[in-house]
Amino acid sequence: MDASSERREDDLVDKALTGLDHVLDVVHDKVLRPIMLAGRVLAFSAILVLMFIVLVAMLVIGAVRFLDVYAFASHQWITYLLVGAISLVVGLVIWRRRHPVKLRK
Repeated sequence: MDASSERREDDLVDKALTGLDHVLDVVHDKVLRPIMLAGRVLAFSAILVLMFIVLVAMLVIGAVRFLDVYAFASHQWITYLLVGAISLVVGLVIWRRRHPVKLRK
């Protein structure tokens, strides 16, 4: 084999690998990157929702214990009445702000 045939084979292999690399980059940019981004958004939003639920539960438990011990020491029913009233008001506000789904005809 002479030097020119070796050079031609290297160029052919180099071009093939460059083309394959380009195709893989395009597939990664157009397909895999949006899928990974959606997965990250889904995972982080689930983590944030769970953290919010835990935070609200801890705040309600802390408020009930604080009211039972310091505010209404011998009258626990007042604490439950207050927590129930606050929950009812929050539920009514959320219910009022909802947007019903339009029915299809």
